[in-house]
Amino acid sequence: MGKEKEIVVSGIRSTGILHLGNYFGAIRNYIRMQEEFHCYFFVADWHSLTTHPDPKDLRGNVYRVLAENIASGLDPEKVTLYAQSDVPEIAELYLLLNMLAYKGELEKVPTFKDKVRQNPDNVNAGLLTYPVLMSADILIHRGLKVPVGKDQEQHLEMSRNFAQRFNNRYGYLFPEPVAFNYGDDLVRIMSLDGNGKMSKSENENATLFLSDTDDVIRNKIKKAKTDSGPQEPNAPMPDYIANLFTLMRLVSSPDTVGNFERAFNDCSIRYGDMKKQLAEDMVAFIAPIREKAEGIRQDQAYLNRIMREGAAKARESAVLTLQEARKLMGINYY
Repeated sequence: MGKEKEIVVSGIRSTGILHLGNYFGAIRNYIRMQEEFHCYFFVADWHSLTTHPDPKDLRGNVYRVLAENIASGLDPEKVTLYAQSDVPEIAELYLLLNMLAYKGELEKVPTFKDKVRQNPDNVNAGLLTYPVLMSADILIHRGLKVPVGKDQEQHLEMSRNFAQRFNNRYGYLFPEPVAFNYGDDLVRIMSLDGNGKMSKSENENATLFLSDTDDVIRNKIKKAKTDSGPQEPNAPMPDYIANLFTLMRLVSSPDTVGNFERAFNDCSIRYGDMKKQLAEDMVAFIAPIREKAEGIRQDQAYLNRIMREGAAKARESAVLTLQEARKLMGINYY
């Protein structure tokens, strides 16, 4: 038997529609990881409950997120793909880890402080203990590598603390998880209006969604921010123009990119032409994902089977970890 593959665990938000930033920031890395590691990818539906989503929406959102991830290239045969709430062992580990988590440290977490500022009337216990549930998600599979963005690194630090505290108090069980990404490949996609990164909440018209129709894509790119063009040869590129080139490098041929780069450097670029070309190449990239995702969403039986099989595989690993945790803590009476 070969060397055991390292375990990667990652949560997928269950709200919102996936956009190009998610694709190139996370999903593309997942597709590489599924070839090299033992991956557990779950839809974080319990996490979403802190903001009280409408029950009618939750179900559709979970199916949509699964369909879009599978359509983008996640292979349910290669990864364990499941809904968090289908693995009750996570909830039990969360309970056990809460005993090792202290109110003071949880209140200091920047994301918690932000949420308190944004919604002072909704400071529920789930928000406060969010990092504990996130730790349970990872530690339940004894995950070693966690693909996280900068904003989540502190939560991961807390997962390491809880793992350490458990190991020191009860005996070794949990490896300490580390942040992991293919460093050479982290692409940050800016919003088409030049304000910050692409996001579902900031400005929908400046964000390209994997479910956008061809015409919507063309329209959004047509309206992307540009200027009157460079005034002198080899001028530095403003960030919103650089972003159009970033997008073009992701979906267009190297020749196309090269032609427009040369045109920018010799001041002959016509942004209208560049946007037209980018729009067609973007349509060619997004359309097959959108169509495949729609097909999967229509196939309820297929999605249910994927979720059931994923849950069964995830629970195999989770049950073993929990048995071990209970034994070490003395919660095994017969």
